[in-house]
Amino acid sequence: MTKFDAQPSSRLSLTRRHFLGAVVAAGAAGALPVSAFAQAQAAALNPNIAQAIADHFSSIKTMKGGFLQIGPRGDQMSGAFFIQRPGKMRFNYDPPSRMRVICDGNNVQVINDQTQTRNMYQLSKTPLSLLLANKIDLSADMVRNVDSQPDLTKITLGNRTVFGDSTITMIFDSKTYDLRQWTVIDPQGKTTDVIINNVKTNVAFDDSVFRIDYTR
Repeated sequence: MTKFDAQPSSRLSLTRRHFLGAVVAAGAAGALPVSAFAQAQAAALNPNIAQAIADHFSSIKTMKGGFLQIGPRGDQMSGAFFIQRPGKMRFNYDPPSRMRVICDGNNVQVINDQTQTRNMYQLSKTPLSLLLANKIDLSADMVRNVDSQPDLTKITLGNRTVFGDSTITMIFDSKTYDLRQWTVIDPQGKTTDVIINNVKTNVAFDDSVFRIDYTR
């Protein structure tokens, strides 16, 4: 495996609120409430395939690829993503963006070179932490919905105690178990889709890829 060093992209900006909808989605409100009965019923649907998919995804410790982000208003941005389980992720937005996002396992830093701002969020307080966990928890208190179709399987996770009604839905290929997309519902109930492509797994990254500069 060759080590990969992610280089930051340059130009256009995302607003702080837009990014929260895209990958952080911290806080309460958003998705329609799901009753305890509905949660239990959803978790009972196709439990074998859902758990198999979750276990397969959890076994992949590193991955990288491209992404297309579709915001609540239909606006689109693209870039490259890098994941190292547990808890590490990086988004480099393509030009003209001047933004990048780094998760180092503890915090999420949003860097906008155009506005010269650096905002920090605690990773554990965002649904993104579920995507980056060492193991996807399919216990009843985390699973909001499981929808398995011949082509795609959707697993929606959330934790009302931590995230309110914010959720993250991971969409997998039902045959290969590969992750295709995730969807975040933000604190205002707005939906943002992140569709991934050209994915490579089991790659090695340089330590600097997920490093946050806490001195700045």
